[in-house]
Amino acid sequence: MKILVLHPTGNRNVRAIVTALFQAGMLTEFNTALSVNRSAPWLKILPVAIRNDMLRRSFDLPRDKIHTNPLLEIARILLPKMKLDCMVRHEHGWASVDAVYKNLDKSASARLRCLKSKGLVQAVYAYEDGAMATFIRAKELGLPCVYDLPIAYWETGRALMLEEAMRLPLWANTLGGGINDSQAKLERKTRELELADIVVTPGKFVADSLPEWANGKPFIMAPFGSPETIQRIMTPTKPDSPKRPLRILFVGSMGQRKGLGDLFAAMRLLNSKDFELVVMGSLQADMEFYRAELPAFTYEAGRPYEAVLELMRSCDVFCLPSIVEGRALVMQEAMSQGLPVIITPNTGGEDLVIEGQTGFLVPIRSPEIIADRLRWFNSNRSKIAEMGIYAQEYAATYSWESYGSKIINSLNELLT
Repeated sequence: MKILVLHPTGNRNVRAIVTALFQAGMLTEFNTALSVNRSAPWLKILPVAIRNDMLRRSFDLPRDKIHTNPLLEIARILLPKMKLDCMVRHEHGWASVDAVYKNLDKSASARLRCLKSKGLVQAVYAYEDGAMATFIRAKELGLPCVYDLPIAYWETGRALMLEEAMRLPLWANTLGGGINDSQAKLERKTRELELADIVVTPGKFVADSLPEWANGKPFIMAPFGSPETIQRIMTPTKPDSPKRPLRILFVGSMGQRKGLGDLFAAMRLLNSKDFELVVMGSLQADMEFYRAELPAFTYEAGRPYEAVLELMRSCDVFCLPSIVEGRALVMQEAMSQGLPVIITPNTGGEDLVIEGQTGFLVPIRSPEIIADRLRWFNSNRSKIAEMGIYAQEYAATYSWESYGSKIINSLNELLT
C-alpha cells in the first residue's frame, strides 16, 4: 500500500504520520507548501524571526519524497511582517491560510493521475480544509480517501462558539476566524467528509462531534504523542517560610475558544494573592481588554519550544478549560514537565486525566468548579509534586511512534 499525504505546514502530528509511513515503506510522497534544507547557506542571511519560521519547515525525508508548492506560503509568512495583513486576511486575502490550503490541494490533485498510472499510489491521506480537490480526483481514479480531522467537526465547533458569543459577548471577538467561516468554506468541509472513506481523529471529543450521517464510516482514533520527558526539579516550600503564590499556567491563543474567559472568571472568584495566573499565547484582542477582565495576571510572550518547557517547569498546575479543540498538544507537554492538569473533556484529552492523580476533569463553562479545584491544589501543596510525577509518567506512555503505528496498522487492516 502506497499513500500520498498532503498538508501545507507539516504539524507535529503530520510529521509523525509521514515518518511512520516512510519507515514502513508506504509513503508515495509528502505534498507540502514549503520544505527547507536546514544547512542551506541562504538561511543565514535572513532576519532571525523569518529564519526561525523557515527552519520549522524542514523534514527528515529524502528529497524525492517531498513535493512542494511554496510561493503562496512564503508570501503568507512575509506579508504580515511587511504590514500587509490585508493580503492574508481570513478567506479573502490572496495569500491567506485558506488560499494556501486550496492551492496545495489543487496541486496534489493534479499529480494523482500520473502517480496512479505509474502504480505509485494506492490511497490519499489529507486534512480538513485541504482535501476536497484531491478526494474528488482520487474518487475518479478509484483511490480510497483517508481524512484526518484534527479538531471537532465544524457543525459542533460552530454551534459551541456561537453559544459562547451569546454567553460571553465581550469575548466574542476572541473566538477566532472559524466562527466567521463563509458558507462556501463550510460546504467544502462537509464535502470533504462526504468523500472520505476512513476518518482519523485524535480523541473521543472529535469522534463524538461527527454528524450522524457519517457514523457508518470506519474511523481510527489515535491520541497524539508526548514530548520526551525532562526531569523536573521539585523544591517544596519550607513550612517556616512565606508561602509563594500557586502558579497556574495557561498556554494557547488568548481567546474564549480555549476557555480563557472562564479561567479569568475563576481567578476573580479566588481573588487572592495565594494564586498567580501565568498566561502565554497569542493575543486575540488588545492587551487593554484582558487587563480590564483581570488586571493581575502575568503575561508571557511566545518563545522557542525549549523555553516554553522551561516556563512550564516554573509553574505548579496547568489549566486549559477549552470549549472547542481537537486534542491540544500543550496538555501533554505540560504533563511531561511535571504539571498536573485541570482540563475539560472538550480539550480532547479526557483520557489524560486520572482523577486526583494526574489532575482534574471539569465541565466546560464552569469557573466555580475551576476555582474549587485551584483551592484544592492550594490547600494540598504537598501533593502537587507527587501528582506531577504521576502526570509525567502517564504522559510518557503516549508516544509519537505509537500514534503513527496505530494509524498505519489500522490503515493496513482497512485498506487491504
